[in-house]
Amino acid sequence: MTQSLLGIDIGTSGCKALLIDATGAVLASRTETYGLSQPHPGWTEQDPRLWIDGARAAVAGVLALRPDVEVGAIGLSGQMHGLTPLDAEHRVLRPAILWNDQRNGAECADITTRAGGIEGLLRHTNNRMLVGYTGGKILWMRNHEPELFGRLRHVLNPKDYLRFVLTGELATEVSDASGTGLFDPRRRAWAAGLLDLMEIDAALLPPCHESHVVSGRVSRSGSVLFGLKAGIPVVGGGGDSVIQTIGSGVIAPGELQTTIGTAGILAAALDEPVENPDGRLQVFCNVAPDKWHCMGVSLNAGGAVEWLRALLAGFADGAVPTAEQIAALAEKAPVGARGLLFLPYLNGERCPHPDPSARGGFVGLTTRHGAEEMARSVMEGVTHSLFDIFALMEKAGIGRTLIKASGGGARSVLWRQMQADLFGCDVVTTEGAAEGGAFGAALVAGVGIGVWPDADEAARACRAVTREAPDAAAGDAMRSAFEVYRGLYDALSPSFAAIGAARLDR
Repeated sequence: MTQSLLGIDIGTSGCKALLIDATGAVLASRTETYGLSQPHPGWTEQDPRLWIDGARAAVAGVLALRPDVEVGAIGLSGQMHGLTPLDAEHRVLRPAILWNDQRNGAECADITTRAGGIEGLLRHTNNRMLVGYTGGKILWMRNHEPELFGRLRHVLNPKDYLRFVLTGELATEVSDASGTGLFDPRRRAWAAGLLDLMEIDAALLPPCHESHVVSGRVSRSGSVLFGLKAGIPVVGGGGDSVIQTIGSGVIAPGELQTTIGTAGILAAALDEPVENPDGRLQVFCNVAPDKWHCMGVSLNAGGAVEWLRALLAGFADGAVPTAEQIAALAEKAPVGARGLLFLPYLNGERCPHPDPSARGGFVGLTTRHGAEEMARSVMEGVTHSLFDIFALMEKAGIGRTLIKASGGGARSVLWRQMQADLFGCDVVTTEGAAEGGAFGAALVAGVGIGVWPDADEAARACRAVTREAPDAAAGDAMRSAFEVYRGLYDALSPSFAAIGAARLDR
């Protein structure tokens, strides 16, 4: 039988399982969807049983598609920052609180204050305590659900709960641990001093391994549940935003990954951790043991195009244009959209401006502008926001030689060309990148059992499929527009705050 590697990704809307062979070729892929709950405004929760049921169905699906393969190892990926609380008997105490839950702002502020402000916190973790991170959720549970907190004995992120069900082992790995806000990526260890200041028992947190380390094996009960042979090694894996970089082949300095999904991510692999003086970037451990990961996350990317689609539908009796039609409109407008700039802060912003009061807008509108220019300015605005993040990275000494594009936006030739022009380097897409975290997890599993000697070799399995080269003239025009764009936030942020203070957006 052909030996394969199984990657499983616990996403927010579904679980993906896939099989790859020793060359990195995808043999089979299956996704099972599930829902989430929003019991109050700003809250997002999920029953962990949904992850397990979704993973069981997805794994069964890929195994049925390829009964001729034998699984040699399993790698795990998943949505980061989620709080999965377990009691002493390893029972789930309440629905998991997800990465995009907004309830714990007061707790994050408290943690920052206890640490001595932003500067003090950065000394502990080199990262801010963002509302999405796990740390604030633990304090929220202590403050608002004291009876449940009294029974709390273990805190796991989503993929690590799957590991427990598969193997019976409580464990995590360095990339997902970095996203809890309770971990020092520079030392690749839990931030003991911060935990003491928070009065949190370090025993709540699982042992932490490097991502390629075998952290468990499929147990007898896991074998029955998932239809897998007992004893198959399960490696640490990685948080989805981090492990996707190796899934695109990003491992060398100067290589960047852009991900245009609902949100936008710019990420880079580093040979050493960079300082993060104001905490606007996220500096985590990479899934390779001798590398780190730097990223910035914009809250608005593909979601801005979805907003434009819905807006145009409102003027066309409900006929919703496709993303491809939006791009076709945009292609009819010149680079720079005749001086029309779009700020994509439709849901506030995280990076480079950590500001929930930020608002979107078109700047430079005249009677010359129509749907074509508006479509182009939205796509260019998203590209500008990624380059705005890169400006922070560049200050930290991070260069650019190549972009590897992923996410739904990578399907757009125009969006890839915009990135090539603005960043001034080639933009490629790679085999497997469209499979997301599950593909990266399978690669890391291969490293764990020696299919590839290290992450660098595994990354070479990500072969280029498309390539866009920069156009010098278009790049000059886009960078001129960017210089105007980058000044707009500072100019308008007092107005954004005034809109909120006057409750004009209610």
